Amino acid sequence: MTFKKLTQSEEELVKLVWESDSIKSSELVKLCEEKFNWKKSTTYTILKRAEKKGVIENNNSTVKPCISEDEYNTNRGLSFLDKHFGGSLPKFITAFSRENTLDEKDIEELEKLIEKYKEDAK
Repeated sequence: MTFKKLTQSEEELVKLVWESDSIKSSELVKLCEEKFNWKKSTTYTILKRAEKKGVIENNNSTVKPCISEDEYNTNRGLSFLDKHFGGSLPKFITAFSRENTLDEKDIEELEKLIEKYKEDAK
């Protein structure tokens, strides 16, 4: 599924939907008023924008996610890699490790991932 990156407001609203998995739009309006001090019209505007981006759907006043938070974050990560590192994970890790020290635990996790992908590729 293709979708566009969410704005900060859209992401805040969608996180509430992810947390509940399914929520009545009227309940979502109340939550957004409590958490973000949004008016009803603001919530519905942001809801419609997030819905147009394919992340959530509003059917019969019930709002549900179309994708999981993990799927969204994976898409964001892949977009970031494509935009800034030509889709290359090694280039990203090289840039990251110039400014950040990889501790033994990080290195072990990366080694496990590499081994897993080697086995899956066989």
